[in-house]
Amino acid sequence: MTLVILYFATLILFLGLDYLGLSYVIKPVFQRDIGNWLLDDFRIVPAGVFYAFYVGVLLYFVAWPALVQDHSLRWVFGNGVLIGAMAYGTYEFTNLATLKDWTWAMVARDFTWGSLLTGTSATLGVALTRALT
Repeated sequence: MTLVILYFATLILFLGLDYLGLSYVIKPVFQRDIGNWLLDDFRIVPAGVFYAFYVGVLLYFVAWPALVQDHSLRWVFGNGVLIGAMAYGTYEFTNLATLKDWTWAMVARDFTWGSLLTGTSATLGVALTRALT
């Protein structure tokens, strides 16, 4: 049951925080630089697959080991940030290397956002799970 609480706590936190970040931090820069590439409405299935898988990987490498081995929340945050930097860095730097309209501003903002979002979601998910179990 602990794993289920951890997964859904982390997923809900990640989704909520990312909604805010995408709406107010990421979207303005992306609209400015590649607005004609953006859909009016996002595609729910690919988004759902990404979020479900990403949070699962975050639990496997960071959150679950933190619970089982009693790592500190500082450890969780640091390792969550590293997972986020790897994932968001792969996306952003690949796009910067291959797409002509991708900008350094987009890379800096999304890379930073994704890294902090991942670390924060993992940390809050572990803290909430510890409080509830």
